[in-house]
Amino acid sequence: VQLQASGGGLVQAGGSLRLSCTASRSTVSNNGMAWFRQDAGKEREFVGGINRISATTFYADSVKGRFTVSRDYAKNTLYLQMNSLKPEDTAVYYCAVSRTPYIVSYTGGYTYWGQGTQVTVSS
Repeated sequence: VQLQASGGGLVQAGGSLRLSCTASRSTVSNNGMAWFRQDAGKEREFVGGINRISATTFYADSVKGRFTVSRDYAKNTLYLQMNSLKPEDTAVYYCAVSRTPYIVSYTGGYTYWGQGTQVTVSS
């Protein structure tokens, strides 16, 4: 399974971006999916994700109220709508497929990863 992430770029603080992540196979449609991010010199951290069964979404406290995760199963695509962006949101953003229908906040719970897309927020 390959995950193709896109939508990153340079934006001013307060602006918005929407990231997309398309899976090459629909076989992952039974699994939860999530977004992580990693800034230079830091560990990869959970941003937000969506469970498969209930479509319940979960977010890191740092992005709650500003970011929204959604999924289009017909298109095998995961989205991350990012609003009110801050300079501290600058990072490479990765999409990932959970090992189960549920999402977790640690990287070990994921089997497939996208290549990452750079998001840079200027002040």
